[in-house]
Amino acid sequence: MAFDYKKELKDLYCTKKPPLIVNVPKTSYLAVRGCGDPNLPGGEYQKAIAALYPVAYALKTAPRHGYQIEGFFDYVVPPLEGLWWQENISGCDYSNKQSFKWISMIRLPDFVAENDVEWAKNYAAAKNKDRNNFEKVEFFTVEEGLCAQILHVGSFNSEPETVKILEDFIASSGYANDINQNRRHHEIYLSDARKTPAEKQKTIIRHPIKDEK
Repeated sequence: MAFDYKKELKDLYCTKKPPLIVNVPKTSYLAVRGCGDPNLPGGEYQKAIAALYPVAYALKTAPRHGYQIEGFFDYVVPPLEGLWWQENISGCDYSNKQSFKWISMIRLPDFVAENDVEWAKNYAAAKNKDRNNFEKVEFFTVEEGLCAQILHVGSFNSEPETVKILEDFIASSGYANDINQNRRHHEIYLSDARKTPAEKQKTIIRHPIKDEK
């Protein structure tokens, strides 16, 4: 049976509403960096998603294409994730989505190395018309460390209400928010926005924290 990160790492991909504190280890991702409104048809964000998934599935199916990765095991491609921020803005201004900067990501198994990602990019490019689209895909590693997270159910525009609950939880737990240029607002998308009504979409919101003392 394929390894499913959502099921095996339940604390990091928790689908229960109460907020919780997690320690997130060093993790590698496929990533594309960009800026702008994520809802803009044909915009940078949409192109990033269109590049990430072919590379992710090339890695998942690498043995079928004659490419061997040491330590490979079958796995379910993890959900889409994203780091988000806006320059010179505290929190998020959802009325100014064109100013968003983001790193769109898909988690990689530990056995995948940077050279494997380069192979997958070349494989995906050879199978797709827009070959240049895959040049922006990178091997990205981040160690988030101590964080607090919460499940948000609903549209992205209603996230501030859930963020407020998360921020109150962080303060009442004796911690302080530690969002900065190295530690970002993090979202994990558990629903397919193309198929799920906005009011039923599930998103994990994760914020870095530090001891208030």
